[in-house]
Amino acid sequence: MFRLIRNYWNVLRRPSMHLSLGFLVIGSFVAGVMFWGGFNTAMEATNTEKFCTGCHEMRDNVYPELQRTIHFSNRTGVRAKCSDCHVPHEWTSKIARKMQASKEVWGKVFGTIDTREKFEAHRIQLAGNEWRRMKANNSLECRNCHQFDSMDFTRQSKRAVDAHSTQLASGEKTCIDCHKGIAHTLPDMSGVK
Repeated sequence: MFRLIRNYWNVLRRPSMHLSLGFLVIGSFVAGVMFWGGFNTAMEATNTEKFCTGCHEMRDNVYPELQRTIHFSNRTGVRAKCSDCHVPHEWTSKIARKMQASKEVWGKVFGTIDTREKFEAHRIQLAGNEWRRMKANNSLECRNCHQFDSMDFTRQSKRAVDAHSTQLASGEKTCIDCHKGIAHTLPDMSGVK
């Protein structure tokens, strides 16, 4: 056993031209940890409110709408930031969403939504994209905070109890089916179910 360990050690410390294999393995590990840490730090930086409102399209159009909702200011002091609703918390889903969102940067770069008028002209399309995404993932971002099992039906309106206890409980509908416009102004909904 000792001989086997010694043989492996000799391989690890033997130079591979100029550097030992051990140095390359340990160096690669350290470099990998540093890359991962930097990548994760950058990923988290793109989830901040400051980053999201860094461009005037978001700061001037949708952020003021969020500020008028219960998700921004309420009696409990719990605030949802942009990424709470627009970025999944699970890592693989988050990476997929970030890749998808990188395409949305084109709207900024090419001036597709650089004025209030252009933004409003595209609002139904932008909202529809989010609604489809949330419908497809069963309103995952909503469920990160609002859990069905924790709902107190005695503190909800009759209409909410009827919808939550039947359609939401059965999976027939998901949060976004009924709560469009919960954090942002609805676009012109003529022609939308």
